[in-house]
Amino acid sequence: MIDNTTFPDPTYKETVLAPLFEGVKTHYAAHMAAINRAHLVMLVDTGILSAADGHSIASALDAIDDETDIASLTYTGEHEDYFFFVEAELRKRLGDLGGALHTARSRNDMDHTLFKMALRVRGEGMLTQITTLTDALIAKARAESGTLIVAYTHGQPAQPTTFGHYIAAMIEVLNRDAVRLSAAIDNLGHCPMGAAAITTSGFPIDRTQMADLLGFESPLVNSYGCIASVDYVTGLYSAIKLVFLHLGRVVQDLAFWSSFEVGQLYVPNALVQISSIMPQKRNPVPIEHMRHLASVTCGRCDAIVNTMHNTPFTDMNDSEGEVQQAGYAAFESGGRVLDLLTAFLPACSINAANVRRNTDAASITITELADTLVRDEGLTFRQAHEVAAHVARSLDGKPLSDGFNTFKDAFHNATNRAPNMDDTAFRTATSAETFVARRDRIGGPAPAALDAALTDYASHLTALQAQSNARTQRISKAAITRAAAFSQLLET
Repeated sequence: MIDNTTFPDPTYKETVLAPLFEGVKTHYAAHMAAINRAHLVMLVDTGILSAADGHSIASALDAIDDETDIASLTYTGEHEDYFFFVEAELRKRLGDLGGALHTARSRNDMDHTLFKMALRVRGEGMLTQITTLTDALIAKARAESGTLIVAYTHGQPAQPTTFGHYIAAMIEVLNRDAVRLSAAIDNLGHCPMGAAAITTSGFPIDRTQMADLLGFESPLVNSYGCIASVDYVTGLYSAIKLVFLHLGRVVQDLAFWSSFEVGQLYVPNALVQISSIMPQKRNPVPIEHMRHLASVTCGRCDAIVNTMHNTPFTDMNDSEGEVQQAGYAAFESGGRVLDLLTAFLPACSINAANVRRNTDAASITITELADTLVRDEGLTFRQAHEVAAHVARSLDGKPLSDGFNTFKDAFHNATNRAPNMDDTAFRTATSAETFVARRDRIGGPAPAALDAALTDYASHLTALQAQSNARTQRISKAAITRAAAFSQLLET
């Protein structure tokens, strides 16, 4: 049977090839131009192509870049993809010499290099957003280092701490997440170019030069792994997911704290929406947007990682154009969360009256009363705990600071003696300010401990920013070197 059909099938064109072509236009055209120029420089420098041929190809590439309005291109099916479009343009100008640029390379190594180049830009951008948020949080934690809040466990009031101490815990996690993301970006720093289809090339290529010209740290060594390994994808999106999984938990706290019943967090009017029918409502809607965008980002990251599940360890479309382009949505939704949270949390404040109300109603300083009885009255911790528990149960809604008489009776019943503590000492021991001040160990909320932690976090942040800057500068310097080398070819 004779097959008279021609490539591409119309449905395949519309469902696969045209969308991929659009994606390359949007995400990869500039990176492909960089690869073409760097590869040409390497071919000439290694003697694989003559300087004269290099000059001709460089001139044609330059003309194609100048004359092509990439944004206006539409997929016609005349060429399989954007790569073949560029090669066809070269051959229009140069004849058979136009095909020489593809010597010693494949779309396999090109594709994974393109993806890494696109991901490293987005990864550094997200890391910058994270460090910007962290910097704002450090400033906010310092400003709120003495601002009392109620800390909750299992959804119930637990102990007093400060808003600064809470934010510091958030910073610690964010710094660890940033380290994971930075490490994932480091893993993008090894260049697949030179792997060709699978096994490198019989030509005397210089893989290290290609890596340098494209701003990579070094070649990715194993050529099979260059086209088969997808850990640069799964590692990056796993690191991104953790950022938003963890931030989503904080955002949920913000929703709880801003509820009418708790009323601990005050959201300013600029970040509150009103009801269309209920005039009394103050809806902190940005919290909901951060929560659902964080969840959407986690889901998008999972989609990319899960797409790699049970795929063959080889070059395959499952890790390439479609999935790569889909993954960029995670940077978009995640970036919105980071920008909004950077604006939102520093703008919020703590409602001190409601904190005091909830502190009194829930007797959350009772732990320090028990601790004081151990230190000052010589009780064992369990004895002290039982006395304190009896006091808390007997208050009947009264503030703990008013419970001295109840305490005296409970203490006497437990020890058969009167306490040394008087009413003033009792009020001191049960105040939230005392509770915080006495927790001055490493990582505690007391001023000196918190200040030391924040200083350490700031140093950690500076180191992360330095790593990111070094990577970005390497890429920028490579672009300058590449442009100069390509210009030499044009002038030859």
